[in-house]
Amino acid sequence: MNWHNEPLIWDTQNSTIKITSSQKTDFWRKTHYDFISDNAHFYYKQVKGNFLAEVKISGQYKDQYDQAGLMVRLDEVNWLKCGIELIDGVLQVIVVVTHDYSDVSVVSIPQNLSSIWMRVIRQGSALEVLYSLEGEKYTMLRMAHLTSVETVSVGVMCASPTGNGFPTTFEGFKVECHG
Repeated sequence: MNWHNEPLIWDTQNSTIKITSSQKTDFWRKTHYDFISDNAHFYYKQVKGNFLAEVKISGQYKDQYDQAGLMVRLDEVNWLKCGIELIDGVLQVIVVVTHDYSDVSVVSIPQNLSSIWMRVIRQGSALEVLYSLEGEKYTMLRMAHLTSVETVSVGVMCASPTGNGFPTTFEGFKVECHG
């Protein structure tokens, strides 16, 4: 696996990845806030063709927009991130799809939730994003076009756009290729 913006604090043991995000990090492009940020942490591998990516995410979210989840990335202007984000004191499941401009989809989740599971399924140029509160029953959150380019980067990401960073644990990260 490789890093895009390696953090100062991280560790991997067996199937667990622990990352503490650095302060003032984000992945975002232009929309609403009129800025571009590509300095958040992304730990990834190259994947060719169709796949299913999945991970369990737990974090100690504390500052506005603290976020962690999965990312699928072609380049700095074409990517998708999905996971948990703290917005106005409430944990939200988010999906951001970017084709030069970022957009975001948001769904509220229970505040006392300790973990969430995210799944991304690629079929051709489409990405299906699903989440689960218990790791078994998944709910579709979004389907979006990303790219028809066959090889993309797939991995875990975290960011602290307004805060000083926070620790996140990713468990059972896997990518199953389907052709």
